[in-house]
Amino acid sequence: MKGNKAAYGSIDEYISAFPPEIQDTLQTMRQVIQESAPEAKEKISYQMPTFELHGNLVHFAAFKKHIGFYPAPDGVEEFQEELKEYQTSKGAIQFPFDTPVPYELIRRIVKFRASRNVEKSESKTKKKK
Repeated sequence: MKGNKAAYGSIDEYISAFPPEIQDTLQTMRQVIQESAPEAKEKISYQMPTFELHGNLVHFAAFKKHIGFYPAPDGVEEFQEELKEYQTSKGAIQFPFDTPVPYELIRRIVKFRASRNVEKSESKTKKKK
């Protein structure tokens, strides 16, 4: 890797690089995602904690003033009404550290993304037959 960016080998390693209060938030994010998509696998992708289920499911990361959550464009579009109070872009949501993280909303977004990924996977399987 170039510069001073750390290369993380696991989500545990990633989380341990942050101060305790941020570690708590990251661990809770991880737990909510695991509970919402128990069949998803963990990995590091783009140097961020990532969950994979028939392709990338969601990524999350800590920054100076917020937690970034990356549920792909369809995850943001589907919940845009509920995400109005947060900074969003095509496939990203920012949850500022000075406001409570909406874990129940994250849970619903992850479940939505999981069902979408499974549908796409099943659709591809049917086309191959």
